[in-house]
Amino acid sequence: MLTKFILPLLSMCSLFLPLEANSKPNIILIMADDHGYECIGANGSEDYKTPVLDSLAASGARFTNCFANPLCTPSRVKIMTGQYNVRNYRSFGVLDREQKTFAHTMKENGYRTAVAGKWQLGREPDSAQHFGFEKSCLWNHVRKRTKGETKHDSRFPNPHFEINGKPIDYNNGEYGPDICTDFITDFIEKHQNEPFLAYYPMLLTHCPFVPSIDHEDYDPSNQGSETYKGDAKYFQSMVEYVDTCIGKIVKKLEDLNLRDNTIIIFTGDNGTDQPVKTNWNGIQVSGGKGSMKDAGTRVPLIINSPKWVNKGIVSDELVELSDIFPTLCDYSKASKESQPLMDGVSLYPSLTGKDGRYKPHIFIWYGTQVLARSKNYMMIRNKYDGDPVFYDASKPFERVQISTLTEKYQAPYEQLLKVIEDKVALRPADYKVKDLKNLARKAKKIADRKALKESQKKKKAGG
Repeated sequence: MLTKFILPLLSMCSLFLPLEANSKPNIILIMADDHGYECIGANGSEDYKTPVLDSLAASGARFTNCFANPLCTPSRVKIMTGQYNVRNYRSFGVLDREQKTFAHTMKENGYRTAVAGKWQLGREPDSAQHFGFEKSCLWNHVRKRTKGETKHDSRFPNPHFEINGKPIDYNNGEYGPDICTDFITDFIEKHQNEPFLAYYPMLLTHCPFVPSIDHEDYDPSNQGSETYKGDAKYFQSMVEYVDTCIGKIVKKLEDLNLRDNTIIIFTGDNGTDQPVKTNWNGIQVSGGKGSMKDAGTRVPLIINSPKWVNKGIVSDELVELSDIFPTLCDYSKASKESQPLMDGVSLYPSLTGKDGRYKPHIFIWYGTQVLARSKNYMMIRNKYDGDPVFYDASKPFERVQISTLTEKYQAPYEQLLKVIEDKVALRPADYKVKDLKNLARKAKKIADRKALKESQKKKKAGG
């Protein structure tokens, strides 16, 4: 008789037991746009309220030495492929269609996949699906940044998107970040009984700086900023709405009892844009997007999961966006043999209290320059020639050029120079030919501008 009652009871209890240790976690990967390290309270920001991210940092892992490339497309290519741009970056707005992405890998391993937000990796209508995402809600995909022939930016109020490659216009006061966030939460709800990967490359906090939907200046009839930058006074509201969007995703996970088995990763694609100044840990940080300075490359990284990530980690180990792909491989138990060559180093050991992660340097291939960096030192050089410039970069947002190589600096100098030389040699020959042509073209433009200024100066002086 007891068996009659015990077996149903055991079956009922199993509904409330933790998932088995070998089950696969859900993944929410969020990458904010032009959102530097200094913009989060947990990182020392004095100007912005970010309670959701602060909470995720306190109960998960926060990394203080995470670096991206200084601009959006290079960072997006790097995070998607796990490779340094020296290997596979072609041109702005493009991801080589022969590349394998983390979405391909997750899909191969039984995950449902979706992407919402800013794309900028190819204009083909099927590009998101081609790169492994089953569903997509994208801006800057098929269409341009502005609305038709007008100058109105198309991403924030009354936005123009592409849903699974098909153009969709919103004209009733909708707010772009809400549409993307709702797309992510709807995807989560629809696939709550399957492992899922949701990639959210956010529209925020890229310019134009305009009021978020919860700001008193938000105008539902506005068709979008007519200037590229907008007004930087609204940057605070945009940063804080990033936090609001993430809060909506966390709440959806909690409502569906998925929170414990979901890993949330938050980072940025590059530093804060240049008009923005932020008070951070007693100093003022000027946005440095587009530069190799900390203000252009240092980004937040917070990783949280009650089940899959140890609580209270604050790490100063080196991290870059190429490390995300191998981390996802470890968590999804993807076969290493089936993956492409990756330059990233998985964070799985650091997140789970294990030894073994070794990351002595990072490498950035960008514009006309390359950068190699250890925790305390940094070297920048022109891509294919020129003398390197060596810095003490041990303090965030500060760097001091080292001109005299005393014994203290000789070893780190030589190590970083070797990193640069070894990595530059990885550039495919056909890409290098194109690089050299582009670099020559840029050099000529700079020389022509300089000559024009000198000519105008002489005319003015003679007149």
